[in-house]
Amino acid sequence: MTSDYLTPNQIHDALNVRDLSDPAQGQHAMQLILDDVVTALTEMWEIPAREHRTSALTSVDDNYDRLGYSPDAVTRDRRYSRYVSPTVMLRSHTTAVIPQILADLTHAERSQALNAADRDTLHVVPGLVYRRDAIDRTHVGEPHQVDLWRIARRAPLGADDLQQLAATVVEAVLPGATWRAVPSRHPYTVAGLQIDVLAEGQWLELAECGIADPAVLQRRQLNPGRWTGLALGMGLDRALMLRKRITDIRVLRSDDPRVAEQLRDLAPWRPVSTLPPIRRDLSVVVDEGSDEETIGDAVRTALGSDVDALESVEVLSWTRYASLPVAARERLALQPDQANALLRITLRPLSTTMTDAEANAVRDAVYRAVHVGPVLELIGSR
Repeated sequence: MTSDYLTPNQIHDALNVRDLSDPAQGQHAMQLILDDVVTALTEMWEIPAREHRTSALTSVDDNYDRLGYSPDAVTRDRRYSRYVSPTVMLRSHTTAVIPQILADLTHAERSQALNAADRDTLHVVPGLVYRRDAIDRTHVGEPHQVDLWRIARRAPLGADDLQQLAATVVEAVLPGATWRAVPSRHPYTVAGLQIDVLAEGQWLELAECGIADPAVLQRRQLNPGRWTGLALGMGLDRALMLRKRITDIRVLRSDDPRVAEQLRDLAPWRPVSTLPPIRRDLSVVVDEGSDEETIGDAVRTALGSDVDALESVEVLSWTRYASLPVAARERLALQPDQANALLRITLRPLSTTMTDAEANAVRDAVYRAVHVGPVLELIGSR
């Protein structure tokens, strides 16, 4: 359902998605969340911040190898990441910018151009990241992320500093929230933590953090005997949704004036649409290795901007070739390396009504996007 490498048109479209975290691309509440976090950290530590905004095109080395990802890490799989070529990709996380930041510090130190601010700085790396992901109320293919790395040429930063970092970020995003930090492994940190917040009776992940792995510094020739660091990565979409109590991620990009006006501040969200959902179930033939992420990516690619009408694409069941009755295999013309998936699509445009004919047209477009069998079951022409 997905090719190995992006086409020129896909690259163009991806690079032209609006970055809601960037003031240069228009005002948005996401920028207020980011400002609150950066201000809280720089005031607490009494250090400067330096923001880095770079192209979303990055080397595979910076996105994975120089951060310590193993060669067989599942995140490298082309089913989940968007590759432009064997060596270039659309970054899957803003952490991909960190190796160049470390290399720049090494160059400044060796050329004796290191100024006072460089010796202890909060490096802020916000922007879009690109993934092949499921379609539901909390996931998109181009989410926003920020990496916050404190890199210092001073006494080692340790566990107490890490807890201070986590507590400050939570308070800046969700004042007064109940939170916890649980151990979590990351390729580029040691003593890694996952930061969860309690929202509506559920623990939800807000961010991940840890002490910068000395090996990551060493790969960029930054001496870990003199340099140390703290690292935190946070999804800005989720942070904003939690702060404003938004339950549907599509709201963040809505151009409905009633919605856009509310996305200029951090006041609680006031729902503006009560349109009923339209659901369609469809039985499709898929490659056996497919999952919700690859299906979601295929649907996004096929529908383009029309994907905004989709609230979710759920996989209700998977049935492998060997488990399907012979009659069903024959009806679907199913092959041994394929499976039968039952999908449920939920359509609920944020601000417009949808007719049955329009819903059926979207249903058929989703069907054509994911179905790989020779037998088509379309309903739009009925």
